[in-house]
Amino acid sequence: MDTSIFNFAVSSKNIGEKRRITVQFLDKIASGQLIAYVSPVIFDEIREAPLKKQNELPGLMGQFFLESLPQTDEVEILADRYVEQKIIPLKHYDDALHIAIASVYNLDAIVSWNFEHLVKFKTKREVQAVNTLMGYKMVQICSPQEMI
Repeated sequence: MDTSIFNFAVSSKNIGEKRRITVQFLDKIASGQLIAYVSPVIFDEIREAPLKKQNELPGLMGQFFLESLPQTDEVEILADRYVEQKIIPLKHYDDALHIAIASVYNLDAIVSWNFEHLVKFKTKREVQAVNTLMGYKMVQICSPQEMI
């Protein structure tokens, strides 16, 4: 999961349907129907968030068993490739890291509400091409709605 999942769970903006779906998705994790992983990137993003989010998100995340997967040299090499191939802009390198961590650790999917850089056809197609060329399995990039 990336940070957007937790952001939508605590957002005060009018995102009723997305919040409802996010809560359903998190309920599946809480019940053990889905196993969730995060990376150090999520904690970096929280530290850079507005103070209100810095205070809210760790408490929410603490309600779930979330295994944190380390960011390794292998992860960074793959993330760099996504940027070099212009799949993810350098400005959004954290998004490349999220995908690379899911790929390197052989996860089934990365779940996000980020439709700008992650959950979109071009990204899905081009990530799969790079992963195939570099010997990684295909990782699904999807929204929480697709997971429930």
